[in-house]
Amino acid sequence: MKLTVSDVMTRTVVSVNAFAPFKDIVRRMQEYRVSAVPVVDEDHIVLGLVSEGDLILKEDADLEGEPRVLDGVQRRHDRSKAAGRIAWELMTAPAITIGPAATLGEAARLMHRRAVKRLPVVDPDNGTILGIVSRTDLLKVFLRDDAEIAREIREDVIHRTLWIDPDTIRVVVRDGVVTMEGQVEHRSLRSVLERLVLSSEGVVGVDNRLTYLPDDTVPRTHLPIPWISSASKADR
Repeated sequence: MKLTVSDVMTRTVVSVNAFAPFKDIVRRMQEYRVSAVPVVDEDHIVLGLVSEGDLILKEDADLEGEPRVLDGVQRRHDRSKAAGRIAWELMTAPAITIGPAATLGEAARLMHRRAVKRLPVVDPDNGTILGIVSRTDLLKVFLRDDAEIAREIREDVIHRTLWIDPDTIRVVVRDGVVTMEGQVEHRSLRSVLERLVLSSEGVVGVDNRLTYLPDDTVPRTHLPIPWISSASKADR
């Protein structure tokens, strides 16, 4: 069974309200050793996120003062945050969130696509915060024991998913790298098995040494067509 965001997220979330002063936000980050805090309303619904990147703009002297004519959109945005005094003015909003049932792959893709380091995890029904998931949390899956990964591949992938006798394929896992030896019926099955193993939680790579019987990926256009052969004989 694939892990979900709920399995790896941090459930104790350090958050602030929209009117939290700048210094209080910094204190909470220092106290709890976090690099970002969600901003929530009185019902614990996520409004935005304040990160160290948002706060550090206060130190940039070039961003002081009123917006200038030649300022671009991003520059004006940074100036506004640099002048912020409370969480509402400092936060990045709306927050990019994810649900607890999302897979780790979905969370990773969302982080990469939106260029963020963490995602507040929210209840899909009411939007209240349930936890927070970071890149570090997603990487925990690679700490899975090699023996556990090997067992899952034999039982869940080879046997239950592909209905292959697990005794016909040797599976060895070292440091997350899976080596497979043995023989399968077709070349296409060899490729399918490799893709499924790669998608297993904690797998770093696959060394596919499987052999196969006839190559079912090549069209058999060279085979004779019986009815054509019969017709040709009749014409003679």
